[in-house]
Amino acid sequence: MASVQPPPLRSLDDFLLSSARFAVPDVRELERWNNRVINNLLYYQSNYFLCALGFLLVVGYFQPLQLFVGMTVVTVLFLGFVWAAENKAPIRRFRRNHPLVTVLAILLASYVFVSLLGGVAVFLFGIAFPVLMVLVHASMRLRNLKNKLENKLESIGLKRTPMGLLLEALGQEQEAGS
Repeated sequence: MASVQPPPLRSLDDFLLSSARFAVPDVRELERWNNRVINNLLYYQSNYFLCALGFLLVVGYFQPLQLFVGMTVVTVLFLGFVWAAENKAPIRRFRRNHPLVTVLAILLASYVFVSLLGGVAVFLFGIAFPVLMVLVHASMRLRNLKNKLENKLESIGLKRTPMGLLLEALGQEQEAGS
């Protein structure tokens, strides 16, 4: 963990404004779509983290206890899943073969536990909504040639970032920039 370093913050212009290009992904080519999402998650991870943190701060200001309960439940379930996937071969194979189902199962299980504990709306808007917005942006953001070249040069370093470790825990060990 000592070698884990955050990547640079990308400019707002590149991330969202005038030089950013967006398009609906071709759902018939799941591998290309998956590559686009993973590359964008790795390349824009600092921007995604700041956006999610800003949203969490706003929600946490209004509902701090419920947000804390929701984050605790999601963290415990996620860490439990990672532990199970590392120690149980069938779960590891399922994680590798069905990454989207895996993430949805973690979110659904989190929703069930949080609804039992209370604070469903806080969970949905404070945790799930930022995750949804990150995935929508990563799915729709097209990369320009400059970003693709930078991503290829950084691909080894991006694997030792927080998002690289998270993707690895979810079974997405493919190379960035592919």
